[in-house]
Amino acid sequence: MAFLRHVTPHSLTHSLHCSSPFSSKFSPLRTRLSFSAKATAVMASSDKKVLVPIANGTEPMEAVITIDVLRRAGAVVTVASVEKQLRVEAGHGVRIIADDLISDCSDTDYDLITLPGGMPGATNLKNSAALESMVKKQAANGRLYAAVCASPAVALGSWGVLKGLKATCYPSFMEQLQSCATAVESRVQQDGVVVTSRGPGTTMEFAVALVEQLYGKEKANEVSSPLVMRTNHGDEYTIKELNPVKWTFDSIPQILVPIANGTEEMEAIMIIDILRRAKANVVVASVEDKLEILASRKVKLEADMLLDEAAKLSYDLIVLPGGLGGAQAFTASEKLVDMLKKQRESNRPYGAICASPALVLEPHGLLKGKKATAFPAMCDKLSDKSEAENRVVVDGNLITSRGPGTSMEFALAIVEKFFGRQKAIELAKTMLFTRP
Repeated sequence: MAFLRHVTPHSLTHSLHCSSPFSSKFSPLRTRLSFSAKATAVMASSDKKVLVPIANGTEPMEAVITIDVLRRAGAVVTVASVEKQLRVEAGHGVRIIADDLISDCSDTDYDLITLPGGMPGATNLKNSAALESMVKKQAANGRLYAAVCASPAVALGSWGVLKGLKATCYPSFMEQLQSCATAVESRVQQDGVVVTSRGPGTTMEFAVALVEQLYGKEKANEVSSPLVMRTNHGDEYTIKELNPVKWTFDSIPQILVPIANGTEEMEAIMIIDILRRAKANVVVASVEDKLEILASRKVKLEADMLLDEAAKLSYDLIVLPGGLGGAQAFTASEKLVDMLKKQRESNRPYGAICASPALVLEPHGLLKGKKATAFPAMCDKLSDKSEAENRVVVDGNLITSRGPGTSMEFALAIVEKFFGRQKAIELAKTMLFTRP
């Protein structure tokens, strides 16, 4: 039985903007991310300076998606810790290493200051006197500022910088927002120099809106097209499924997500975050010779273990993030390819997104007799392109998807295969990917 989904047209002429993901160990993942902001964008006079503050408890999807999308646009993004150290313990066991402490940024003027959400991350941002002073100055000077999820109500609202303005936030904070702003239920709301948004599932739309405010509509379209975003935001997601089989596990699904230099950080974070929300055990394994890898947007990720150690374990699913550099490293890893082949031979699930279906699975015969999709510009490399226009394709024990903008659907489809449609829809609604 086949489930058809909406397909958004995408130009195959865009350069590949994908990279690879990462995941975690059977214990809560201790993944580190370090954002090398200044090395990411070309340092030109037209570059916009952006500050993304982070704290213990920050929602990693909201932070990483915002940073990634803004850097794609050419913004010079500085990630600043409001804690006493650069390392923050973000949500879902993800560690982020900031570029600077917030105290090192207080004398810099920014074109945009944008706050991720998460709890207690939003509260920790609110409690930073230095950040409060910077945002109030930003507002007084008529410069752009923004927040997503809990932060519009918890941080911006408490600082009094939303008075008389329309704003939105995560549903459970709407009552609090009503006391300090005109609360609306828009997925993304702009009022003057303020942009707010609702949660993890609206963050990519939010980030593209910020690009438009900084650079204009043309640049926003240029950035959003290769993301493979969907146009029906808020609608219930669907997948194209062929040859349905039941994906099984003993007690808790054990999932391996390899990472390498060139991994696409958005894809990685969304896969890890969502699968952990579903209570799967996620192992992040580096295929490099060290735990730390440099992702596509100069985000440093630290894996749980090297692939040699991870190969000693058994997995209910092996899933590859994309990214050109990451996919090339995966396909060159004899150990990883061998693990994937054994996974297929034992009729256990495996999958890939973005560049990895075309550059890893296809050349090693792992798509033989299967329907699959991939990043639009890479689909010509697929031997069977008949289902390539679908955003997520499940064919038996194989699952593939297209790019950063399909990562949430991809991860939710995995949740659905292991835990059922109801669980996946509940998660989608909780994240505001679909309407509650």
